[in-house]
Amino acid sequence: MERQGHSEMESILPESYSYIKLLTISRELLVTHIRNTQCLVDNLRENEYFSAEDAEIVGVCPTQPDKVRKILDLVQSKGEEVSEFFLYVLQQLADAYVDLGPWLLQIGFSPSKLIQSKAVVNTDPVSRYTQKLRHQLGRNSKFILCYSQKEELLLEEMYSDTIVELVGFGNESLGNLDSLACLLDHSTGILNEQGETIFVFGDAGVGKSMLLQRLQSLWAAGQLDAGLKFFFHFRCRMFSCFKDSDTLRLQDLLFKHYCYPEQDPEEVFAFLLRFPHTALFTFDGLDELHSDFDLSCVPDTSSPWEPAHPLVLLANLLSGTLLKGATKLLTARTGIEIPRQLLRKKVLLRGFSPSHLRAYTRKMFPDQAVRDRLLDQLEANPNLCSLCAVPLFCWIIFRCFQHFHSIFDSSPQLPDCTVTLTDVFLLVTEVHLNRTQPTSLVQRNTRSQTETFSVGRGTLHSLGQVAHWGMGQNLFVFSQEEVQAFDMQEGDLQLGFLRAMPELGLGGDQPSYEFFHITLQAFFTAFFLVVDDKVSTSELLRFFQEWAPPGEAAATSCSPRLLPFQCLGDSGLAREDPFQKKDHFQFTNLFLCGLLSKAKQKLLRHLVPAAALRRKRKALWAHLFASLRAHMKNLPRVQAGGFNQVQAMPTFIWMLRCIYETQSEKVGQLAARGICANYLKLTYCNAYSADCSALSFVLHHFRKRLALDMDNNNLNDYGVRELQPCFSRLTVVRLSVNQITDCGVKVLYEELTKYKIVTYLGLYNNQITDVGAKYIARILDECKSLTHLKVGKNKITSEGGQCLALAVKNSKSIIDIGMWGNTIGDKGAKAFAEALRNHPSLSNLSLAFNGISTEGGKSLAQALRWNASLRIFWLTKNELNDEVAESMAEMLKVNQTLQHLWLIQNQITAKGVAQLADALQKNTGITEICVNGNLMKPEEAKAFEDEKRIVCF
Repeated sequence: MERQGHSEMESILPESYSYIKLLTISRELLVTHIRNTQCLVDNLRENEYFSAEDAEIVGVCPTQPDKVRKILDLVQSKGEEVSEFFLYVLQQLADAYVDLGPWLLQIGFSPSKLIQSKAVVNTDPVSRYTQKLRHQLGRNSKFILCYSQKEELLLEEMYSDTIVELVGFGNESLGNLDSLACLLDHSTGILNEQGETIFVFGDAGVGKSMLLQRLQSLWAAGQLDAGLKFFFHFRCRMFSCFKDSDTLRLQDLLFKHYCYPEQDPEEVFAFLLRFPHTALFTFDGLDELHSDFDLSCVPDTSSPWEPAHPLVLLANLLSGTLLKGATKLLTARTGIEIPRQLLRKKVLLRGFSPSHLRAYTRKMFPDQAVRDRLLDQLEANPNLCSLCAVPLFCWIIFRCFQHFHSIFDSSPQLPDCTVTLTDVFLLVTEVHLNRTQPTSLVQRNTRSQTETFSVGRGTLHSLGQVAHWGMGQNLFVFSQEEVQAFDMQEGDLQLGFLRAMPELGLGGDQPSYEFFHITLQAFFTAFFLVVDDKVSTSELLRFFQEWAPPGEAAATSCSPRLLPFQCLGDSGLAREDPFQKKDHFQFTNLFLCGLLSKAKQKLLRHLVPAAALRRKRKALWAHLFASLRAHMKNLPRVQAGGFNQVQAMPTFIWMLRCIYETQSEKVGQLAARGICANYLKLTYCNAYSADCSALSFVLHHFRKRLALDMDNNNLNDYGVRELQPCFSRLTVVRLSVNQITDCGVKVLYEELTKYKIVTYLGLYNNQITDVGAKYIARILDECKSLTHLKVGKNKITSEGGQCLALAVKNSKSIIDIGMWGNTIGDKGAKAFAEALRNHPSLSNLSLAFNGISTEGGKSLAQALRWNASLRIFWLTKNELNDEVAESMAEMLKVNQTLQHLWLIQNQITAKGVAQLADALQKNTGITEICVNGNLMKPEEAKAFEDEKRIVCF
């Protein structure tokens, strides 16, 4: 009957425009699909088409269909204008009448100017709930919370982009995201079409929570996908607050523990179940979710109406068992992994690049004079600048600078010596303790750091007790009773180190508290372990137990189980290195090393008895040495290429950080002595530029020559600068996929040409332009021992290509050149052709994916007639055609030394392949010519089946 109604409609509407008749024809369709009658009645009354009596007549109808029929009867009885307005309401309130959208498009309804002048009020429960969510999220995301509860900064004014990188299952780079909107689209970076969860990870302080806050702000302002009507934001640590016996329905979790609809919650929930793709869920901080609750003992729940433990609801939301099709975004610190079947996308946050840092500096310091002064000081202190690659640490450093500037208007200075993370946190603690002092227009605060900490010892000790107790229990949320149990006063809370949680307390009306950031809780934990003279040696070293080998760590670990995922069809979150998912312990150890360093003794001797301080320092150093020796001994080793290669793990990076915090040359020397290898591989360790400071601190004590592989990290130009003390010993320098620009390459040129010992330089997939290519060419000119150069996938054009080719031509030592993925074009190809002619040593060359066409290809083929050194030549993904294939065929009749020729994914047809095949009759040296992916049909390729050296598929 619906189809019949549509057919009649199409003939009736254009002829008579009788809206009364249209409603009659479509009556059954309207009765079936209109579920919200109150919105219609409200608008009809608002525009005086319905009286109060009409509304009462509709209201007494027993069922929803009966109410729709009564409304239709009354509307049609009142004439064409009211019938037209009725259709106008359905059209304007698309969210309320989503099922009628296709019908309204089909009839081509276009209201008159009179009807368009009428006001339409949206009282639909779903729309009202969306508005309430937008208002709540807009309010909650408007400001960035600072340490001091008296200060809040506008997110819009202070948010700055960071490096957001799509990665594969194995964390291999898939390219950077251009905008946050790309994070949610359904075409970019999909790893698993059946996966439900976008997994965002990165180190502590790198900006995961800030990214979610920015997403909330964009959605609240209507600047994200218009199809998203619901946005639910949860912090995972909240789920740890529930008892094992607690159960909730999904509806209660969303409405009672997040945002409750003002009207008809059942209708809103029904809409969500029916259209789950309109919802976005964000879960922040999986690593902070700690519970003894064993999900493996609880069955899955696929019913949204059945009560279940909140953790079960979380797990089933992430897996798609509940609300399949909704977008879920989950964050965690580096080292946490979730089952692959859950993953839809995997995204790594890498912090600030140099350009991001400059943009953030402009926002924090609008005054150019102040900004220039800060940037000059950062430029003079690479170590401090490298810390700024982590947004949280950058913000802390900038806030301290602002504090100095407000007190000393003339010349605020950042420390010009080596600055550790412990120094930064001590500084911010001092700044906020001093804010409790009375202010005066004429008198400045002249208290020293020692005096400030001595006066604030009681407050700091109470904060340390709370932090330490929570760290030992793996708790990050504290009830009011727990806070008060450690003698925390109201004034202590006003400092802002502990803050009330944005969510309501789960135990009632009393607030819950958390430290401003996980690193801050780690700092105060370490501070407590140092200044409390009752802390025993075993308690002091408690968190270092995570440095034990995996088997021992399992037996001695101080943490309860992490959230198990057995119910999701995976063995869990456990990895070979249990240390990776416990960065809060790592930061505690790091701050412990910093606080017990020699440089901090002047401060601490006023806070802790000298004997206790000596005992703790002695115990820490002994344990640090023993742990480092044991760790290095157990690292996997490989004998390859004349090197004794050791594959370091992320734990080793943390050890280096701890050693650096000590600022003890003796510790650095002992650490260097423990590196019993001459090839140190630190790939995929998520090392930052600041970690290069720690690495240099140790390696500058290493007396032998060393190969260093730091591919696939996040070092950028600041990291290269921090490696300067090491270059006198480095023969292999591998820094691929590290955000390095021309500035970093300039540093490499200045350092490598001082010592001229480098044999391998790897800079693949960075951000190097022709400017940097010229520096690399000079390295090749001056370093006569350089044999391998990898500069593929950068931004090198024909200009840079010509410079590099000339350097290759003049080199008598170069063996392997990788230029894949640049844009040197035909001009660059011609320059490399000149370099190839009679070259004495070059055996491997990749010019793949470089925009080389006929002219460049023919030049290369011609040059190879006069080359006897090249063995492998890659020309994949260029624009080579049959003319080039013909030239290559002629070359092969002469060149008997080339062994591998790759012409994959070009524009060669069967004719060109036939010429290559004919040339093989006169060539015994070539072992393969790869031509798959060219302009050749499968049936044409069969003609070359007998020639095994032609690879077509």
